[in-house]
Amino acid sequence: QLQASGGGLVQAGGSLRLSCGASGRAFSSYDMGWFRQAPGKEREFVAVISWSGGSTYFADSVKGRFTISRDNAKKMVYLQMNSLKPEDTAVYYCAASSMGLTSSYQQYNYWGQGTLVTVSS
Repeated sequence: QLQASGGGLVQAGGSLRLSCGASGRAFSSYDMGWFRQAPGKEREFVAVISWSGGSTYFADSVKGRFTISRDNAKKMVYLQMNSLKPEDTAVYYCAASSMGLTSSYQQYNYWGQGTLVTVSS
């Protein structure tokens, strides 16, 4: 089970840190990703981190602004979002994949409930 938190309302240029907590023993064996879905749009990939934390991959739209990290001891994954833009407004979801470091949402086994991020201009 995954539980995302940390969303809220922020002005453009501001920062937010999203957190995702996991239950279960196998957390450290999963690659963890963040996706987002804006109103009226399809869910899109944001970032992924490997099970060890040694590899990360970002969507071009967030590269250089967002970072992803994890703490396997705490069963947590984080998405630090800086220099936020109005187009970053969306519900953000964390997800777990046992199928490798992937940006394809179909290859994620488990999903959190989502947390809303609203960026005002």
